[in-house]
Amino acid sequence: MTELKSKILKQWTDKAKKVLQGKTITEVRYLNDKEMEMMGWYKRPVCFFLNDGTICVLSCDDEGNNGGVLFYGKDGVLPTL
Repeated sequence: MTELKSKILKQWTDKAKKVLQGKTITEVRYLNDKEMEMMGWYKRPVCFFLNDGTICVLSCDDEGNNGGVLFYGKDGVLPTL
């Protein structure tokens, strides 16, 4: 890995840790119709809320083009609806 790639990886790892590490998930649900309309999406993803008020929504890509799935464990998946 190049020095630049290592620097970028560290930057985003640090950001992910700041947002997620040590937090508690207080609510989990799928987006509702109003939220789907606001996002302009047709795939309904899971969203979750953290104890500091952060809302996390799964997206199919980093541009927010549609809802995305959540993979977990060895072969678990929470699909879009």
